[in-house]
Amino acid sequence: MNNNAGHFFSIQSEAEFNEAALEIFRFQAINNSVYRAYISHLKTNVEAIENYKDIPFLPISFFKSHSVISSDKPIAITFSSSGTTGQITSKHLVQNLSIYEDSYNKAFELFYGRADDYCILALLPSYLERDGSSLIYMVDDLLKQSTHPKSGYFLHNHQELYQTLQELKSANQKTILIGVTYALLDFTEQYQIDFPALIVMETGGMKGKRKEMVRAELHQLLCTSFGVKHIHSEYGMTELLSQGYSKGGGIFECPPWMKILLRDTSDPLTILSAAQTTGGINVIDLANINSCSFIATQDLGKMHGENRFEIMGRFDNADIRGCNLLVQ
Repeated sequence: MNNNAGHFFSIQSEAEFNEAALEIFRFQAINNSVYRAYISHLKTNVEAIENYKDIPFLPISFFKSHSVISSDKPIAITFSSSGTTGQITSKHLVQNLSIYEDSYNKAFELFYGRADDYCILALLPSYLERDGSSLIYMVDDLLKQSTHPKSGYFLHNHQELYQTLQELKSANQKTILIGVTYALLDFTEQYQIDFPALIVMETGGMKGKRKEMVRAELHQLLCTSFGVKHIHSEYGMTELLSQGYSKGGGIFECPPWMKILLRDTSDPLTILSAAQTTGGINVIDLANINSCSFIATQDLGKMHGENRFEIMGRFDNADIRGCNLLVQ
């Protein structure tokens, strides 16, 4: 392995991505006991694989039942997924927090610029009310970087949030409001504001608080309530250390060290071409160097060109999750 753990953040081409992905794959095929057993069961010839599209993807459910790690280094933090009472939650054992920090900081800057250019408001009550949220870890850091005196969390204090938005609008302050879907809807039932320059970023998920909505309907409602043209979204999950972002229309893009592939819904080992329609979403996240970088999720998606994708829903009987999982 390259001694520089984050060398993949400098990827600039398909060839460089392929080289880094193969290097990490071969490392994890040896050092990750869960992944090693899985690909052994598939009778995968590790050395014969020369393209990242041929790498086997570990079903995401293994993060619920096993410790998915690729070294014996100490665990710095354990991120866990949300779940209703009695549900088994996913656990991501993170050994190197600086890789996660580099990943979300570099991705945020790539898509939005520097955090200290913004006032950042966070409406994430369900995340704040539990431990182990990777989203809260990221937002905590972005809030510190923001330095704007109005940046901060809003739990259920919607009146204060409304007043803050009015003040920021009057000051022409660049502002991001990041919120879990149901909490944004709760806010809009009480307040409306015409703030065209506001970036509203929903993280998805109703958390069992509301009935799931069609994305187009939800985004139109939020656009009307906040006076914006587009609703931004984040695609991330406990099992990943990288995120995709959408600046509108539900079309997500990934940073250069993350790729989305589609698999056949009836044959999970077959990767679909971009020209084909809906498939299961496989994620390559090179930042997952110390866990598993090749994950078969329970999301259904559609590709819109190179590394641009749309979430179409979830496989039947898949658990309700906290990432961006609106019914399409």
